[in-house]
Amino acid sequence: MNRLRLLAGSLFIGGLLILTLGISLTIQSGLGASPFDATLVGLSGNVGLTVGSWEILIAVLLLICNSFLSRTKPEVLGLATAFVTGLGIDMWLYMLNGRIEPEPLGGRVVCFVLGLIVTGLGTAIYLHAKFAPSPLDRLTLLLQKLTGRSILLSRTLIYFVFLVAAFIFNGPIGIGTLLTVCLGGFILNFFMPVVQKALDKDARNPS
Repeated sequence: MNRLRLLAGSLFIGGLLILTLGISLTIQSGLGASPFDATLVGLSGNVGLTVGSWEILIAVLLLICNSFLSRTKPEVLGLATAFVTGLGIDMWLYMLNGRIEPEPLGGRVVCFVLGLIVTGLGTAIYLHAKFAPSPLDRLTLLLQKLTGRSILLSRTLIYFVFLVAAFIFNGPIGIGTLLTVCLGGFILNFFMPVVQKALDKDARNPS
């Protein structure tokens, strides 16, 4: 039992740290971030506070929204996911600042593609911990349930709302934003079974 808890904790923390590294790389590339992350950067630049702080604050708002839509008590554990994510984003942006500044277009593309891949891998790892989905992921599932539509449609609707917000707050929107929306799901679907296979192999070889 202790080994299972240790594994879950490691997947949760490690996955979120990898995920936030990917997010930070896409932001550093200058080609555009996902609508949600672009909103965070825009708020940070125009209102104040760090990108990670806005991750946590918006998570609180989404938590309240989710509670209203589901008519249940707020899923407080989801804040833990947002808190670690916010800290991770701020940590990586601080560490990468001045160290990774891709100027040529080729370098920016490599930085963005690497960030997109790393984000998918980190998301797959953290989701396999089965600890608590972020309020954003929970909202996606709630909208899918309430509308009876696909998860893809629910996610697209949420992304559209945050895309408008990113425009309002002058967030980093570019070709990378479109690529994140179009390719993010495919990359996650690729890594989910890969991570599961690795975990199954580890379970068969506990030594």
